[in-house]
Amino acid sequence: MFAGEVIFESSLTPWRCARSAPNTRRLALQFRTRAIHVGNEPDPQTGAVVRPLHLATTFVQPGAGEGAEFDYSRSGNPTRKAFESTLASLEGGTGALAFSSGMAATHCAIMLLSSGQHVVAGTDIYGGTYRLLHRVTTRAGVEVSLVPTASDLKALAAAMRPETKMVWIESPGNPLMSITDLAGCAEIARRHGALLAVDNTFATPALTRPLELGADIVMHSATKYIGGHSDVLGGALVVKDPTLFGELYFLQNATGGVMAPLESYLCSRGLKTLELRVREQSRTARQIAEWLESDPRVVRVYYPGLATHPGHELARRQMDGAFGAMLSFEIAGDFAAAKLVAESTRLFQLAVSLGAVESLIEQPASMSHASYSGEDRLAYGITDGLIRLSVGLEAFDDLRADLDAALTRALGSR
Repeated sequence: MFAGEVIFESSLTPWRCARSAPNTRRLALQFRTRAIHVGNEPDPQTGAVVRPLHLATTFVQPGAGEGAEFDYSRSGNPTRKAFESTLASLEGGTGALAFSSGMAATHCAIMLLSSGQHVVAGTDIYGGTYRLLHRVTTRAGVEVSLVPTASDLKALAAAMRPETKMVWIESPGNPLMSITDLAGCAEIARRHGALLAVDNTFATPALTRPLELGADIVMHSATKYIGGHSDVLGGALVVKDPTLFGELYFLQNATGGVMAPLESYLCSRGLKTLELRVREQSRTARQIAEWLESDPRVVRVYYPGLATHPGHELARRQMDGAFGAMLSFEIAGDFAAAKLVAESTRLFQLAVSLGAVESLIEQPASMSHASYSGEDRLAYGITDGLIRLSVGLEAFDDLRADLDAALTRALGSR
């Protein structure tokens, strides 16, 4: 140990950072500091402040049959481990697993279930999750029920059965930005012997940490806010319980949907600016939501930062000082008019995905939630006139002008 060195400890491994003060003490690091330092210790061989990218697929072993930390990159890779260590610290977990996509991560969690068991999911969930649950999971003999967890925890409790082994929710929900009481869901799941899994992609750990509220599993589409630049595909699971971590690691290693080294490197870099990006994007999203709410061409705005949102007070308690950068709004028009709005913006780019530095726009009925049956879309409030925005880092005035021009083209001036 160098003289005057301070030891900072994460929930995973201790690491060292030199400083000039003569005393040594332990510090509790705040979120943005851990995002930069935990899992990103200087390279021990060169002192480089950015960890090297390990592209190797195989690693020399100390002897035949003798174990080592790394042997084959499907089972573990130093670059992937660095990203997993940082994310686990930010979510307050004991371990994280990085996957090739968000759906690969979701699939791994669902594989904890066996034939004859039952999963309850919220109605306001990503279309890809809906498709996995209804068109893949059911093939394995797992039953699925959807309930409006955001508006009615009694409905969740009523849907629980002896064979229910998992509750899957999103908060904010996708695409209606519903807010679900995570602690309340955790209590219900625990009472019935089920796991609570939370898709935390929209909120990110910068705003909500479900494990702290009683969840068992947190899932991320790392493609979104964690990567943050529309140039990486990935997913992740984070847990607190070491035994559960071991079960998920076995499934991941057995099925092989792991995150590659380059993507792991990019996600590690994305985490370093995650909080700054999310909070600034949230600030702009709230301004856009307030402006849209005052526009007569807009029937309804779905954004938890608005006092009119039914989940606003819960979001104030459950989200850390901001309300996210995702919002949806319903126009005073039909499918064709909403399609025209989405196709007419210039700064808001027409594309699926979300959470990156550039703003995106899409029509859920024809894009992100087209995998829902038409009946379920209508039953769960995903109307033909609904438009979803992912607010980036552009200036508010420019984004507002872009939306105004698109609304004028489709619906006329205010």
